[in-house]
Amino acid sequence: MSADHAGERTPLVDLQCEAHTYPDGTVGMHDVDFSVHHDEVVALVGGNGAGKSTLLEHLNATLVPDEGELVVGGTAITEDNKAYARREVGFVFQDADTQLVAPTVLDDVMFGLQNYGVSGEEAKRRAREALATVDAAHLEERIPHYLSGGEKRLVGLAGVLVLEPSVVVLDEPLAGLDPERSLLVADRIRQIHREGISVVVSTHDLEFAAEIADRVCVMAAGNVVGSGTPREVFYDDALLERANLHPPAAVRIARNAGLDTSTQPVTEADLVTLLADRAAASGTVRAGSLDCSGGD
Repeated sequence: MSADHAGERTPLVDLQCEAHTYPDGTVGMHDVDFSVHHDEVVALVGGNGAGKSTLLEHLNATLVPDEGELVVGGTAITEDNKAYARREVGFVFQDADTQLVAPTVLDDVMFGLQNYGVSGEEAKRRAREALATVDAAHLEERIPHYLSGGEKRLVGLAGVLVLEPSVVVLDEPLAGLDPERSLLVADRIRQIHREGISVVVSTHDLEFAAEIADRVCVMAAGNVVGSGTPREVFYDDALLERANLHPPAAVRIARNAGLDTSTQPVTEADLVTLLADRAAASGTVRAGSLDCSGGD
């Protein structure tokens, strides 16, 4: 499995955490080496208690290592410059209610800007642009706590995007959402990536990880135990077993159907292509057999 550092590129975020222990003595992470680079989507997967949320909260200095270092944009993060980390690395929490604080959606998205001294009209303009980016402009006068789960996620995402971060981190962005809202949130994540923002998501949904990620990092027992492309990770049975994970449905179906998995399908689209190619090859063989069956 490849190392977490991709080539020689300078990472946007580089976390070295030898240890993080919670006040009750629980070890949240240990020996973690994790980085985020320009123009990538990273999916963090693992079972409950693997340390995914703990790792994510270290990326913008919400939590800090007991031993180790966080570097953001080439700057080592200390107690004195945590605000820089939180501006560069926007965090969308799994429980969206924890970051919805204002009486209306527009006020909520403006909140962070106003904390940084952006004037009222400029903050309002940028907040409306951020809401439009996530297809939530129609919500601006709504009361945040009366929104649906999916709408709250989009508003939380807009509240992060308005600060123009280099990296957006989302903790279980599809948790509790119905399929339609899940598709909408996933599409918005792809959209912000297309606009040049790197994205880190933690998820239990390996189908989602296979669809969206350039790189998958697997956590188990508070450590990153492997990483690579979706194809590298989801065909590594030993790695998945170590993390108590099962491969995505496309991998299981292709294997159970006895298909040639040399192309390593990991998504539904991959599987459809593989089946179509198999059907086309079968049709060619049958046509060839018929052509050869005639006599003089």
